[in-house]
Amino acid sequence: MKAKETKGKIFRFFSLSLHSESALKTMKAQKILFITQEMTPYVSESELATMGRKLPQAIQEKGREIRTFMPKWGNINERRNQLHPVIRLSGMNIIIDDTDNPLIIKVASIQSARMQVYFIDNDDYFVKRKMATDEDGNEYADNGERAIFYARGVLATVMKLRWTPDVIHCQGWMSALVPLYVKTAYKDEPAFRNCKVVYSPSSEELKNPMGKNFGNCIAFKDVDSSVLADFSEEMTFEELNKLAIKYADGVTFSNNGANQNLIDYAKELNIPVLENMDGADDVRFSEFCDSICGGEDNE
Repeated sequence: MKAKETKGKIFRFFSLSLHSESALKTMKAQKILFITQEMTPYVSESELATMGRKLPQAIQEKGREIRTFMPKWGNINERRNQLHPVIRLSGMNIIIDDTDNPLIIKVASIQSARMQVYFIDNDDYFVKRKMATDEDGNEYADNGERAIFYARGVLATVMKLRWTPDVIHCQGWMSALVPLYVKTAYKDEPAFRNCKVVYSPSSEELKNPMGKNFGNCIAFKDVDSSVLADFSEEMTFEELNKLAIKYADGVTFSNNGANQNLIDYAKELNIPVLENMDGADDVRFSEFCDSICGGEDNE
């Protein structure tokens, strides 16, 4: 009996091992970088903030490796949320329209989720300033520049971390420039050479355009104003989202107030679309990421 039991255990062991190897081959998106503009508990609850909080945790609990970034908005209480500066990652300058902008990196942990969050900070773009609008509800005139700084700040920090994501998930307009830079200025960097980018527009919209100087501000390495040739000079909010979609490998839309024009635009470009995405729908999101990474066929 003991010999039979031993053989049975060995058989089950090899069966489980083969099953695990098969699962790993299928699961291509093992390392996912989340670049969001909102996350609870750091800002007030919203559709995007809920997704920013729940989705990374659910993906991590599936055994996938994550990194999470968000802007260090001025209304985030650093003491209450226990944010700490990361000296070894800070100190870089992001040049926008010939102006040096110091990059400050801070970090905090959500203990209940065993999740670490990196914050992108800068004295001019974020300190003492709220998200899209000021205390009177007026949109900041430099929101376009803030999005550029955030996108380049995150990508520069990930390179400094020497971490290579399989998928970058960009959530909200603040991350809209990430797909462009990953596919152009950073396309030959080892950290991003083989990664895929998924963009998730927010149902909330900015009313004002990015401004006439947006083309100059976006310039970096081989990127210049020519990438905006298909859009208007001032770059509307919808056009900003279309720019993100144009350079993305996949797009997800929420089940609440999705812009049909953006859905149609993605489909016209034959970019994979995941509609009716719930904030915590980690199963569909995981399958979507794996599919754009090639699944079992991408060996």
